[in-house]
Amino acid sequence: MTTATARLYRMEMREHICPSGLKAKALLERKGIAFEDNKLSSRAETDAFKAKHEVETTPQIWIDGKRVGGFDALLAHFGEAKGDSEATSYTPVIALFAMTALMAMAASFSSNGSLFTILAAEWFIAFSMCVLAVQKLRDLDSFADQFITYDLLAMRWLPYAKIYPFAEGGAGVLMIAAALNFVSIPVALFIGGLGAVSVVKAVYVDKRDLRCACVGGNSNVPLGFISLTENVMMVLMAVWMIVKSAV
Repeated sequence: MTTATARLYRMEMREHICPSGLKAKALLERKGIAFEDNKLSSRAETDAFKAKHEVETTPQIWIDGKRVGGFDALLAHFGEAKGDSEATSYTPVIALFAMTALMAMAASFSSNGSLFTILAAEWFIAFSMCVLAVQKLRDLDSFADQFITYDLLAMRWLPYAKIYPFAEGGAGVLMIAAALNFVSIPVALFIGGLGAVSVVKAVYVDKRDLRCACVGGNSNVPLGFISLTENVMMVLMAVWMIVKSAV
């Protein structure tokens, strides 16, 4: 525990608890600073506090009698960097593929008693297609707005951007069920092949700096290897299913 003392003022009402206030409280605790936790329990009390101290937001923190400011200012006071919500990040894609890989291995173990099987590889791709489709469908308009900036067909026929997630998810479900291959195979070949060509042209030929819509609209994942991988996986899965059915 340091010798510094602090006062924290944060909103905690029945209908709303300020997340920044909770983060400020946790940060003070982590730094070992003794502090008064003053809760503003009504809108009137909050407005009166803001007017009195001539501030526009809460929480507000004082350390050793000197006002530091809000949560961002508290981070800066302790020399900690604030996360950049606009920064490029592969975290969503890594988390998604890691989870679908674990799901595929779990399903394989449940059905075959082994984690690493050909079926697990098939399920990994199919599960990934389904989960990626869900990410796109969370905000279809945002996905479409981002997708039409680089997909060759969507740029010319806008409705394709809103068809794509349904086609991807539908093909994935059929592949998991090993049903209606005459539907899932051509769909995966078409959207995967066209998607791969679109990414190669936009990124590697035209050298455009774009964000990938693969995990939904407004993502901070750069267009390039990840989106190309998504499309190549669909094509490889479709080709594998053709080979498998021919054997």
